[in-house]
Amino acid sequence: MQAGNAIYETIADLPPVLPVFPLSGALLLPRTQLPLNVFEQRYIDMIDAALAGNRLIGMVQPSPDRNAGNPNRPVLASVGCVGRLTSLQETGDGRYLITLQGITRFAVGDELEAYTKFRQVECDFAAFAHDLTCGQGEEDVDRHGLLKTLRNYLDANNLEADWQSVSEAETEVLVNALCMMCPYGPQEKQALLEARDLRTRAETLIAITEMDLANTQNEGGSTLQ
Repeated sequence: MQAGNAIYETIADLPPVLPVFPLSGALLLPRTQLPLNVFEQRYIDMIDAALAGNRLIGMVQPSPDRNAGNPNRPVLASVGCVGRLTSLQETGDGRYLITLQGITRFAVGDELEAYTKFRQVECDFAAFAHDLTCGQGEEDVDRHGLLKTLRNYLDANNLEADWQSVSEAETEVLVNALCMMCPYGPQEKQALLEARDLRTRAETLIAITEMDLANTQNEGGSTLQ
């Protein structure tokens, strides 16, 4: 797959160690784009290091167990997604506005005793090599069921969608974009990230959304936040 000016054909094209950006509720998936407002100095340093190197950063959520580890250095979830830094804007007040383009997921390995203020981990891409193939598993997705659930969610929340764009979107793009835009919490987003394939990710999103709709109807509000 291509991300920015780089092409990643196999997992051998990816480094064994990545700097990681632990951010609760942030979901990056292959071939999607994640905009970020970076303001902490350690992550400013991380961006500078990525720019000087391979431009790759691992997005990882902290562990769902909020009591695990040091609050300033939380235990990381077991799976993250590597993204390539494809755009950067300096704000003039010390921040960076960046965009990461998702490449592939990875299993989070041992953390390095790094000399940097930002964290670095060993990465295992083997289980997610299929992420590098565009459109992998699209034919197995229940696109009709996904769109039906989306319409039900929008109707329940008095929202609208550009159905022209939705209908023209490739299935992989549609599934991953909806997962990234969904308003659910960190645990649900981690489940979407860890889904083994595109069909399972779509089925997981449908199940989460249907549960949210049922809770809203029965209790007058969502319980997933």
